[in-house]
Amino acid sequence: MNVVGYIRVSTLTQAREGESLEAQRRQVTSYAVSKGMELHEENIYVEAGVSGSTEFQERPEGSRLFVTLQAGDLVIFPKLDRAFRNTRNALNVLHELKGRGISVHFIDLGGDVTGNGIGAIVFTILSAFATFERERIATRIREVKQLKKSQGKFTGGKRAFGYDVIDGVKVPREDEPAVIRQMSAMRLAGAGYREIAEWMRDTQERKMTFMGVKRTLICADAVRL
Repeated sequence: MNVVGYIRVSTLTQAREGESLEAQRRQVTSYAVSKGMELHEENIYVEAGVSGSTEFQERPEGSRLFVTLQAGDLVIFPKLDRAFRNTRNALNVLHELKGRGISVHFIDLGGDVTGNGIGAIVFTILSAFATFERERIATRIREVKQLKKSQGKFTGGKRAFGYDVIDGVKVPREDEPAVIRQMSAMRLAGAGYREIAEWMRDTQERKMTFMGVKRTLICADAVRL
C-alpha cells in the first residue's frame, strides 16, 4: 500500500510564506503515524497558489496525484476544503477513486470516507455545504460590487472611457466626453458600432471593440437620463 498526502493553499503569497502549509503537512503526517502508516515526505503533494474552486483534476498537483494513484493506495487530506469546493467534482472524484480501489481519508471527517459508513454520509453533506458557502460568498461579492457601482465607485477592471478613477471613485475626464458626444452623433447619423470603433482607431488612436463602443454609448445615454 502506497500512502500519499495532499495539501493546498489558495494564494501564491501563502505558498511563499508557508502559511498553513506546514500545519497541513504536520496534520497528514501525524494522522498517518496514528494509524500505523508510513507517509514519506516525497509522497506529500503540495498545491501552491491554486483556488479550491478549480476542479481537482485541473490542478497541477491534483491531476498528477489523480493519475498516479493505483489500486490499494491510500490518500490523506487534512480537510475537505483543501480538496474540494464543488459538490459535483467532489463526489465524482470520490466515486472514481473508490471504484479504482483507492482509500480516501479526510482528517476533519474522522478518517475513511470511501466506505459505506458515517464518514461517507458526512462527506456528502459537508461537500454540499462547501458549495453553498462558496456560492454565498460569490453572491455577497456581487452585491457589494453592485452597491459600489450604484454609488459611482470603481469596481475593478479597465476604467470606462470618459472617466478617471480617483480614490476609488469614477470622475469624468475633461477631454474624452467630447469624443463620446461625437461618437453619439455618428450613431444617430446611422453609423454602426464597428464603423465607430474604426473611427476611434484611425482618428483617436484608441483601440475599442464594437462592444466597447456599444457599452460606452449606453453608459453615456444612461448618464444623460
